[in-house]
Amino acid sequence: MQHLVKQNGLDWEVDSAGTGNWHVGESPDRRSVRTARDQGIDIGGQVCRLFNIGDFDTFDHILVMDKSNYQNILAMARTEADGKKIRLLLGDKEVPDPYYDDSQFLPVFKMIEQGCKDFIKKYSK
Repeated sequence: MQHLVKQNGLDWEVDSAGTGNWHVGESPDRRSVRTARDQGIDIGGQVCRLFNIGDFDTFDHILVMDKSNYQNILAMARTEADGKKIRLLLGDKEVPDPYYDDSQFLPVFKMIEQGCKDFIKKYSK
């Protein structure tokens, strides 16, 4: 999303956060880094952080990959307005986790990329 936002000349703040603390402080999975690099995008400098309640104040939109993340973030919402900021990146579809199948990193990257492009098209007007 950061790459596409910059590519489109948008002045948006983009960040990424997890709902579980098992990778906090770590870089992205090496396979994700390689897949993004192969597509001309450098994510190697990213560091995992945990989603926090203050993110509802910082961001207008909170995009999640799957229904589990949706429920986890929704449970943290303080108000109805917070809850309305949360949505699945792919509309009604979930982004599958490629962790256990190396061959799925590129297809999942492409899914996420298209979801980001659709989001930018919808909200950059």
